[in-house]
Amino acid sequence: MAPEPYVDPGCAGLPQHASKAVGLLGRIDLPGEAASVHEARHYLRVLLAGIGHPQADDAVLLVSELVANSVRHSDSRLPRGQVTVAVTRRSGTLHVDVVDAGSATSAPRVRAGADAETCTGRGLWLVQELAAAWGWHESEAGRVVWFQLALSNPPTPS
Repeated sequence: MAPEPYVDPGCAGLPQHASKAVGLLGRIDLPGEAASVHEARHYLRVLLAGIGHPQADDAVLLVSELVANSVRHSDSRLPRGQVTVAVTRRSGTLHVDVVDAGSATSAPRVRAGADAETCTGRGLWLVQELAAAWGWHESEAGRVVWFQLALSNPPTPS
């Protein structure tokens, strides 16, 4: 199923005029379960193929890590839980929000000692390494973990 551009009054908690101003490309609401990781990956891959984003593979990897964290560590994993992925263009960058129910007992953090050889717990490390910027905040919509990727190809090392 191909994603359809979606304009709504609350993209990741933004008022309608703000979501139009930042160039909303799409949004999908998913159940807070493991199968949603695949759905989020597929949704973003198809959406970014439509605009020919040069870092689509990185974006798909990062959204899968964030949605996996949401369904594993946030209260969205509870019955009727939900995770939202919202994708926008902002000032020469692709901006992706993953919104979940958060958790009273934990907050997003890069695990100490995580690296490319670590088997688990490296999701936010990957986000930190591949994204131009990333962060998180609480909003009316829930906990938002976001990342940005440049809309142009990154420079190649010489």
